[in-house]
Amino acid sequence: MHRTLWLLLAGLVLVISIPLILGGGQLWHELVNFPPGMLVLMIAMIFVCWFLNAAKLKVLLAGRSGHLTHREAMGVVMATEFAICATPGGAGGPLTLIALMKQRGMRPAQTTAVFAVDQMIDLLFFFTSMTAMLIYITIRAINVEFGWMLGMPVILMATGLTLLVLLGRYQTKVIRGVAWLLQRLKLREDRRRRLLRRLLVFRDALAETLRMPRHLLLSAFFFGVLHWIVRYSVLYFTLVGLGKPLDWGWTFLVQMLSMAAGQLTLLPGGAGGAELSSLAMLSPLVGQHVAAAAILIWRAVTYYFYLIAGAPVFLMLAGKPLIHRVFKFGKNKQAEEEGPLEEQR
Repeated sequence: MHRTLWLLLAGLVLVISIPLILGGGQLWHELVNFPPGMLVLMIAMIFVCWFLNAAKLKVLLAGRSGHLTHREAMGVVMATEFAICATPGGAGGPLTLIALMKQRGMRPAQTTAVFAVDQMIDLLFFFTSMTAMLIYITIRAINVEFGWMLGMPVILMATGLTLLVLLGRYQTKVIRGVAWLLQRLKLREDRRRRLLRRLLVFRDALAETLRMPRHLLLSAFFFGVLHWIVRYSVLYFTLVGLGKPLDWGWTFLVQMLSMAAGQLTLLPGGAGGAELSSLAMLSPLVGQHVAAAAILIWRAVTYYFYLIAGAPVFLMLAGKPLIHRVFKFGKNKQAEEEGPLEEQR
């Protein structure tokens, strides 16, 4: 737990220090002159993002968590996204969602399936968005370097989607392969059975979620698309407030690539990688001090605000016991042993 807290602290320091160091003396002038009304607008956009994600969550749950009001769904989303921002690689997010849905009577496998479908929706959106951007860059011959930067994520996501399709089509062979692998690893028979049982329960829960009526799945995808459009408009409005507006599509591209780079740092919130990559792409267009101010404001709204607003909601809904589990990434052995028992129930 102490290690995770130190990583979170390091991420918080990097989010602030990189723009401050690279922004120079003119950074403070840009920050002081930033319109307060624009900042209020961007914070309101984050609440819209939570509203849209709550709507998506309710659609994917399909009533399996009982009567979940939109306000309660927003609380679950805020707590989950706080855990994602506060832990390396967002590892605490799924654990938080599982714990909160367990309070409402859902089995861990069902919640994991809902989270998996949610991630599939995001993956499909980013794949189509980056493919469209790559085609646009190729046709307009904007910059070959950006084509390469987009090409690798597109290939990786296409590979991921292909693997998901193959896993779904040949699931029986995959499960047999997993069983063979576990046997080769010489795990105890009871542990092998427990792991395979968990895998089968998850497969059934995922199939149940994907068998939802098509209009509901399309609704969930629609809410997911709207969420990312609003979320990735924050940097655009930041630059408008600084008096250096850029094309919305360009700011969208900067955020996608910088957040992808941030994941490589394995620090909470992608700290370090997101700041350096976005500064590298924005500085040639708006100047280094304006780019540094834009990154500082953008990250304050899309990272610090998630922590500040989400922390009290997380504490209220989850409480102290879950804090220890989340910040240990769910590696507690007792939690691992309880998982299969809960799924059997």
